[in-house]
Amino acid sequence: MGIKKYKPTTPGQRGMSVSTFEELTRSTPERSLLERLPRHAGRGSNGRITVRHQGGGHRRRYRIIDFRRDKHDIPAKVVSIEYDPNRSANIALLQYADGEKRYILAPVGITTGATLVSGPTVEPLQGNALPLERVPMGMFVHNIELVPGAGGKLVRGAGLGAQVMSREGQYANVRMPSGEIRLIDVRCMATVGQVGNGDHSSISLGKAGRKRWLGIRPTVRGVAMNPVDHPMGGGEGRTSGGGHPRSPWGHPAKGGKTRGRRNPTSRFIVKRRK
Repeated sequence: MGIKKYKPTTPGQRGMSVSTFEELTRSTPERSLLERLPRHAGRGSNGRITVRHQGGGHRRRYRIIDFRRDKHDIPAKVVSIEYDPNRSANIALLQYADGEKRYILAPVGITTGATLVSGPTVEPLQGNALPLERVPMGMFVHNIELVPGAGGKLVRGAGLGAQVMSREGQYANVRMPSGEIRLIDVRCMATVGQVGNGDHSSISLGKAGRKRWLGIRPTVRGVAMNPVDHPMGGGEGRTSGGGHPRSPWGHPAKGGKTRGRRNPTSRFIVKRRK
């Protein structure tokens, strides 16, 4: 999908870029696969803000995505490629031979009319879903399960792909987009190919209002606050205070390790991303 820039007739259009949406073939979603998506503005069940900088934005409806790909050995035809406001990737509407319709993440190169299949015995072709034990070495996959049958959890963003490096007994060595090499059970399902819409990361919002449309509220710097409001606040004139970046609660920000030291899944990480 390409990127379009405007000739600036307003300050907000200077430097702004948008997607051309040339891959999309349908503008209205499948009604049977829609759900309400209530907005909580970052507030938990007690009404207090638990996630800051969320609120507002355009109203959305959730598209039910088939991350499991558990309809095995039944061919499905790609009916349309559609936009999904809830994720960076585009989605593809599949219609199976028995008439059922499901959404999946649209892989690179998939067009309307293509036939996709999932299952342990299918060919490792673009868009097909199969266990990691059946994926050839060096091939890129996405929508990878962490637990067999639980549905894809890894590598679902636009343009991402993980590479199957090797297999050792029950586990496969998979190199993540971050560079981390991780052990994943060979029974876990994965979809062949990379996620489409790779140009998404190159889009420039151009103005603050587009950020608000996405439901993201402004972030105030800690150094701009008073000492009572933030550990990095206060001081005559502009000053960083000489301390390391910290959150409002004093925890290290920007580079501090957040993973638990005794996380039981650390044994599955063969090589860290750094």
